Amino acid sequence: MKKSSASDALRTEYDLKALLKKGTRGKYVQQYREGSNVVVLDPDVAAAFPTSEAVNEALRLAMRLARLPQKDASKAEPPAR
Repeated sequence: MKKSSASDALRTEYDLKALLKKGTRGKYVQQYREGSNVVVLDPDVAAAFPTSEAVNEALRLAMRLARLPQKDASKAEPPAR
């Protein structure tokens, strides 16, 4: 449903010149360019990591482990009993 043009108008109690007087052009442009990648952790996972640095360290370790060569399970000897 499209808004009517009347609802898009600035209310009379607002002075556009006063609103724009204190504005700073490009105030957040650097943050916008850097971007953000927010990931929400489940509560049980978040409880295991006290800081974002701890989360990053664990993820980097997981990435390194994933790159390790895997042994072929079909050629492995069965475990001793």
